[in-house]
Amino acid sequence: MPSFPRRVWPGLVLFLLPWAVAAEEEASLLEGWHDVWLFRFLVNMLGYSTIIIPGYLLISYFKRTNYLETGHGFCYPVIKTCVFGSDTKSGLLDDASNAPRNEADSGSPARQVVKLMFCAAGLQASYLTWGVLQERVMTRSYGTGGSEEEGETFKDSQFLVFMNRILALTVSGLWCLLFKQPRHGAPMYKYSFASLSNILSSWCQYEALKYISFPTQVLAKASKVIPVMLMGKIVSRKSYEYWEYFTAMLISLGVSMFLLSSTATKHPPTVTTFSGVLILVGYIVFDSFTSNWQDNLFKYKMSSVQMMFGVNLFSCLFTVGSLLEQGALFDSVAFMTRHSEFAFHAVLLSVCSACGQLFIFYTINQFGAAVFTIIMTLRQAIAILLSCFLYGHAVTLVGGFGVGVVFLALFLRVYARSRVKGSRRSVLPLPQKV
Repeated sequence: MPSFPRRVWPGLVLFLLPWAVAAEEEASLLEGWHDVWLFRFLVNMLGYSTIIIPGYLLISYFKRTNYLETGHGFCYPVIKTCVFGSDTKSGLLDDASNAPRNEADSGSPARQVVKLMFCAAGLQASYLTWGVLQERVMTRSYGTGGSEEEGETFKDSQFLVFMNRILALTVSGLWCLLFKQPRHGAPMYKYSFASLSNILSSWCQYEALKYISFPTQVLAKASKVIPVMLMGKIVSRKSYEYWEYFTAMLISLGVSMFLLSSTATKHPPTVTTFSGVLILVGYIVFDSFTSNWQDNLFKYKMSSVQMMFGVNLFSCLFTVGSLLEQGALFDSVAFMTRHSEFAFHAVLLSVCSACGQLFIFYTINQFGAAVFTIIMTLRQAIAILLSCFLYGHAVTLVGGFGVGVVFLALFLRVYARSRVKGSRRSVLPLPQKV
């Protein structure tokens, strides 16, 4: 091996030093960019586009070439189901709706009380546990007994969304196999719209906890009544009563009182707080679109579990594709192997999410949407109290009054909606089967 004169080494070091510093700065810059939520959001969207764009081109091609009349062969049934669906649409829910719903007045009163307690306990246990674990996973470190100054913090919200969706897909798929469902009529690709907005809203929900407190996030969810109404007017051309606008204004007032009176948290910088608000706005917009698009999809013949299966199918496809393209799937699995506590929390999060969706369907089927809304409103209030107790969030007197205004408005909405539905039932004659 040739030996360099000693006087050459200083020059070689001086020559290579700028390149080494530049490489180190570039690596730190990339790492810093990866910590910016907007960068991660754009990278995720880029991953989804690699699936959405080819899918859009294929669907356009099949429709343009009139494949429904000219196609044949082994792939024809699959393409017909995914692109065209069946021609059964609005008002054809006979298979699902001929059987009378198990309303709360069926059976003995004692049995109905037991059912109601079962539904309430299932919903509260599922979503309260889910909320506590959500805050634990996104705001606390692993490997140091929960210390925030040391250890590793899990940062990939998209992996948690994937974990939730893969279990929900499995549960809904088994449910569809075990229990009779109505004949499916919707083109499968239409689930992708609700799936994408659902993924993004869930991602924003996890990501926001890095910048805001859990009570703030819960109140933001309660205030999504307003954007849901706006999205309903845009997407579904809906009209609303005066009391709906009034309660929406009360919710806005209560949320504003809480946010303006909140004391400084562990995230003091203004930029961080602004980022949290932007992410919450994204969550509310995406979630509002999801509910309205799903409402439109129910015009086709389908059950709630079929809706759950279709949306989660595309959610798994989008998230696993994006995670594999970024290489984040293996990093997250490695994090799970390093921290068994995180693995347990991630699995429990998924179980609570899937079980909560099943409890939602069962409660609405047994007692209707009004009772379900009351239970979930109580759950939101308990979640705020539980988070303040476990994680030490401070709420001022004015902020507490704002929380009370929000939940008062929510209960007013439930009461007014039930009165309106009751009056309509008493005035309108029952439909007769011909």
